[in-house]
Amino acid sequence: MSMQAGDVLAGRYRLDDLLAESGAGRFWRAHDLVLHRPVAVHILAADDDRAQPLLEAARRTGPVIDRRLLRVLDAEAADGRCFVVNEWGQGDSLDILLTREGPLAPRRAAWLVAEVADSLVEAHDAGLAHGCLTPEHVLIDQHGQVRIIGFGVEAALRGLPAGRVNVDEIDLAGLLYCALTGKWAGVSPSALPPAPEVHGEVLRPRRVRAGIPRVLDALCDQVLNPQRESDRPHPSARSIRDLLLGHVGEMTGTHVVVPGTRPTPQVSASLSTPPPTSAVAPTTVVPVVPAADLEPGADAEVPDLPADPPGEPEPEVTTAVRAEDPPADEPAPPSTDLPTQAGMPVFHDDDEVDWLRARSEKPAPPPPFADPTPKPLFAPDPPEGEPVRRPRPGSRAVTDPAYWPWDSSQDSGVDPGRDSGVRPVGRDTGAWSSGSWSEDRWDTGDGFTDTGDQVPGRTWIRLAVIVGICLLVGVAAVAAYQLGLKPPTPGSSDEPTATTTPSAAAPTPFADLVADDFDPQGAVPREENPDTVPNVLDGDPATSWSTSTYEQNFGPAGLKTGVGLVVDLGATKAVRRVLVTTEGGQTSLAAYVTSEPPTGVSGLTPVGTASGDGELTIDLTEPVSGQYVTVWLTLLPQVSDGFRGTITEVQVLG
Repeated sequence: MSMQAGDVLAGRYRLDDLLAESGAGRFWRAHDLVLHRPVAVHILAADDDRAQPLLEAARRTGPVIDRRLLRVLDAEAADGRCFVVNEWGQGDSLDILLTREGPLAPRRAAWLVAEVADSLVEAHDAGLAHGCLTPEHVLIDQHGQVRIIGFGVEAALRGLPAGRVNVDEIDLAGLLYCALTGKWAGVSPSALPPAPEVHGEVLRPRRVRAGIPRVLDALCDQVLNPQRESDRPHPSARSIRDLLLGHVGEMTGTHVVVPGTRPTPQVSASLSTPPPTSAVAPTTVVPVVPAADLEPGADAEVPDLPADPPGEPEPEVTTAVRAEDPPADEPAPPSTDLPTQAGMPVFHDDDEVDWLRARSEKPAPPPPFADPTPKPLFAPDPPEGEPVRRPRPGSRAVTDPAYWPWDSSQDSGVDPGRDSGVRPVGRDTGAWSSGSWSEDRWDTGDGFTDTGDQVPGRTWIRLAVIVGICLLVGVAAVAAYQLGLKPPTPGSSDEPTATTTPSAAAPTPFADLVADDFDPQGAVPREENPDTVPNVLDGDPATSWSTSTYEQNFGPAGLKTGVGLVVDLGATKAVRRVLVTTEGGQTSLAAYVTSEPPTGVSGLTPVGTASGDGELTIDLTEPVSGQYVTVWLTLLPQVSDGFRGTITEVQVLG
């Protein structure tokens, strides 16, 4: 039984590190020499009382697939040893995380326990349980994801019975209590400090640590102290998960990431500098080191500064320390090596608090404002011989430079040679005339175009009037149409009638069915009690069909993957529901619909699965057409002498 590091187990697993010992059991970190991956190995003596329950627990939990569970990879008893190989998980367990960092924020704690509860919901639906859920069995990897250790196997190693669903539900509340307070209040044993109790009742989390939301406090108190409210139902893993996910809400910022190693900042080894030789010592710049960048307990040290190159002026500084000794009658100036803790607190939605710290260096000054371009107070004088005002482009130019352009007493229309080129404001647009003259209609000699009917903005006014008239006409037409409608009279064809959408008919059971036993993996003649197969179609729940009794349950480690029944519908029909009534305990099954008699199930796809005891229902989202319905049992209930499944009734509906 004794094994050492370096030994190879079963010719495949090289033992590397002994992690824990529990009585005669050993827990090793090993290396798979075939697949070249790290694994976890539990080893017991083959004659140990826990050996057979350990193998049974591994066979039950092996088919369970969940991204958070560290899966069972192998289980065997050989060479006087019984061992179970599990997937290896990398990270820190919850007890180590709480010991190192203290209790988690309420929202992160609720998310973490909701992840564990989500995996247990699926396991409990299949009739499986962890059985020993403690902070040591909840792993948080470096990506912040949750992994569960020892599912089903840990309880068997401790000699505990399987299927303790109620214990899992209490331990879930204990995990939430532990994540919030750092104290363990579950049923399974843990190395963390126990939760405080008063008169046999666990103290509520809000009495242990302030700031815990009331909904989480009430959940822990309801599960851990059920004697207070005995009339209320015991919360299941599903209700615990739904309540926690409703409290968490959006998932952003809830992952508990395992931090890496923080490098230690390099500081100077000495602060002493030789005294200056001159009477007035030069000014030495002392950098300010933020308090957050220093390790706790480290001395505040200032790094050595390089000497200024010769010929360059010394930079101006705001914080300086003179190297010369202060006068004896004056008190020594306070040290400016380390600033006081300063900043503004920033509160996040996940109950975390950060500090908005001041800048370690002064920001660069803003650039100076550019001087505006100077503008002259008066217009510049025109060149010699040019008029003070010039006509606009397109107008008629001045022909006589001696003519004063603003002399309006002269009539330029009489003497075109004295036209200054300046036009009066037009009556149509308010701008200067363009100089395009037309004939003089009124014989005034002004030479202006007749613009008496062109009022500024008249075009837009006309357009607005037209649009308004159109709107009024449209409103009037709609009103006349509405007023002209008559209300429908009762019994007339115009009265609207309510239409009803036909609902899908409920599925009805098929009749005239024929059933046969189905054992493709058995030995010849491949039969499973064929004489009692008609009992599943006689409508009498007192009669039944049973499988043979097996020493091992079905699954990858068993003799077979399953047995079942084939129901012949007589013709191709659309199947919508399959009802199977079982008895004897937890039973799992799958249903297949084919057009030909099946010879096996390895290449078929099930239309549905079900698990439980009693009436099991498989509802198909869409009807599937076929003539043969195969009911395939994949998990049998345990009886006194092994494992045996029993079916009393089978109904196929369409």
